[in-house]
Amino acid sequence: MMATTAYIDDSCSEVIDPPKTEVLDVAELPGDHTQHPPKPNVVVSSSVRELLECPVCLSAMYPPIHQCSNGHTLCSGCKPRVHNRCPTCRHELGNIRCLALEKVAASLEVPCKYQSFGCSGIYPYYSKLKHESQCQFRPYSCPYAGSECTVAGDIPYLVNHLKDDHKVDMHNGCTFNHRYVKPNPHEVENATWMLTVFSCFGQYFCLHFEAFQLGMSPVYIAFLRFMGDDAEAKNYSYSLEVGGTGRKMIWQGVPGASETVTGRSGIATTGSSSRGTWPCSSRAVTGRSSSCVSLGESGRNNKMMIS
Repeated sequence: MMATTAYIDDSCSEVIDPPKTEVLDVAELPGDHTQHPPKPNVVVSSSVRELLECPVCLSAMYPPIHQCSNGHTLCSGCKPRVHNRCPTCRHELGNIRCLALEKVAASLEVPCKYQSFGCSGIYPYYSKLKHESQCQFRPYSCPYAGSECTVAGDIPYLVNHLKDDHKVDMHNGCTFNHRYVKPNPHEVENATWMLTVFSCFGQYFCLHFEAFQLGMSPVYIAFLRFMGDDAEAKNYSYSLEVGGTGRKMIWQGVPGASETVTGRSGIATTGSSSRGTWPCSSRAVTGRSSSCVSLGESGRNNKMMIS
């Protein structure tokens, strides 16, 4: 417990109480008389956290932190959104930086925002963003296309979500067959797509198939996504074959790579999520379509065929 000391104003006899500080994450247990050494840069008061919160986006502020002539602060990302006017007092912001608050932030250590997902690390304030962009506990967004699904979580959670909520076909094993046939492959009335989740080598993969009209030509696309990080995706290689009407195209690569090929017979796309980029590659041909994917672990002879 900190001893309170009264401050006396020399100009009058009035006694001024010291400022009160509200500190988080510090507990004093009854009967616990053990003296614990202070932990600098770890305990953050709630008032300091409020000072570092942007009044517009309510996110933590990072340099440059702007302030108006009255001392109200704002993050650099929201400054153009308010047309250079302080959202609190409406005074012009100018280019004044709150260097004092930036220095205070530099002395803090804060938990990862993915603490609820299992991350227990404590990081310097200005290193937190870099860690969170690479945190192994950061959630993935739902890869289900054609909807505005906002569900996020780890891979096992998303696999169950896709199965139970989106009724996606689930496949276990090393063989998968898919063939898309239309009476007239030169006509695609409505956009068609399908998603299949399959497991292989202890990992999960998403196989997407789409058919849609692009201008006057029908387009059929098949592409593969590895459900995980780019670093893990590089442990696997694949061979993707898309064919129809006497033509076929074969592409070999790594699920985490970003290949781009354009031309008359095909296009390439990449998938994205709130966590970053879902590693994927795709190829397309016009006409009747069938797809075949061969995927294996780099440096091994294990192969998975999807045809």
